[in-house]
This record gives sequence, C-alpha cells and structure tokens, in this order.
Amino acid sequence: MRNLYSENAFTGLEAAIVLIAFVVVAAVFSYVVLGAGFFTSQTAQSTVHTGVSQASSSLQEVGNTYGIKDATAANNYLDFVNITVALTAGGTPIDLSSMVVSYTDNNGGHVADLTYGGIGTDGGTCPTTAGANTGDWCIGQKINNITTGAILDNNAQMVLMVGLPTSATPNTVFSINLQPSVGATLPIQRTIPGGLTAVQPLY
Repeated sequence: MRNLYSENAFTGLEAAIVLIAFVVVAAVFSYVVLGAGFFTSQTAQSTVHTGVSQASSSLQEVGNTYGIKDATAANNYLDFVNITVALTAGGTPIDLSSMVVSYTDNNGGHVADLTYGGIGTDGGTCPTTAGANTGDWCIGQKINNITTGAILDNNAQMVLMVGLPTSATPNTVFSINLQPSVGATLPIQRTIPGGLTAVQPLY
C-alpha cells in the first residue's frame, strides 16, 4: 500500500523554523551590539568634549607672588599674598567667584575652603594688613577685563588677594591651590623669607 504521508514537507518546515530562529537571534544580537557601540561612541565623545573643555579653561600665574605684612603691627606673620592670574593661551573665560581656594603650610596651618569676599574695587571684602578678614580671599584688581563681575576674560588679568593664617611665619613653606569650577587646579608653593617687610616677593 502506498504511503500517503511524506517527511520531506516536515523537513522543509523544520529547516524554515530553524532559519527564522537564527535570523531573529542574529537581529537581536546585532541590535545589542549596535546599541553598545552607540553608547560607547557617545561616552567617548562626551569624554573628549569634557577633556577639551578642561584643557581650554586653565589658569596660569603671571609675574611674582607678593607677601604683604602690616609693618606697624607686632605680629610676625604675613597677612595676605597677592597672586596675579590669567587664562592659558586660547582658554575660555572662567568665573572666579565659584573657584575653591585652599591653603596648607608645614606648620600645620590648613584652610580647606577660604571664603570668597567679592571684588575689592566694587566694595568686596578683602584681607587687610590689620589682620581683619584673615582667611578670606577676594579679587583685588582687574586688568584689561571687559566682562563685568568675576569672569576672567582672554588677554586679561586679575590680582587675587588671599588671606593667610597666623601660621604663615618666617621660613614657612606654604601652598595655595586655586581650583576653578572648570579646568585644572593651579598650585602655588612659596617659602616665606626669614625677615618680613611690608611687601616682599615670594619664591
């Protein structure tokens, strides 16, 4: 008797099902791989943009750092220092009012975040040689700066007045770190001379 059923059709159907399953799995895998690739490329792009922003928004010191002491006072420590800063070549403007200024010396003196006192020429609170406001810092002078406020422009300079604690005595090595909201930290390390005068360059 002739067999009316053939296994050829079932074999073809099974092959089609297996093929479809492979196609679906390959499509899902491709989607996952492409998604991971897009995520990685976006992360890399974001990292590059952040790096460029950080590199193009950095401070540099201009000229000497000067230590100031009240010559009429009996105290034997510096009251504050003057630091002139500018942007690196091609840098983008920086808002110095959001900058974190810290102080450390080898006598145990440490201030993690000095208080910003504003712009001295606009009525800000700056350190004085009378010892008042010690531990504060301010923008004492703006040179060739067009933008109002504490925004440091290209081809401009700002003189920062940074108050020092009473541990800033002769022969003390101290470090002041200027950390803007965007860009690298500018460390400034100096040694206070053995004899103090009203104004002295620090090296």
